[in-house]
Amino acid sequence: MRAIQIVVALAALVMLCWPWLRRASLPRGRSVPAPTDELVKDPVCQTYVVRSRAIARPGPEGPRYFCSDACARRDA
Repeated sequence: MRAIQIVVALAALVMLCWPWLRRASLPRGRSVPAPTDELVKDPVCQTYVVRSRAIARPGPEGPRYFCSDACARRDA
């Protein structure tokens, strides 16, 4: 019976301290890390690809991004 009381008391203590513990574990300044890369849409096959891995070709409104060389050739 005593063990159950100790477990309940510890659970209540953790629940009371949880917001403080959560804040202490987050990095200072920003709580959500910024994305390192963004997705761009291939205008030919309509798939999304990470910009750093996309094939870039100049276009009238700026660079166009393709998922592969085959899609870049089909657009030409």
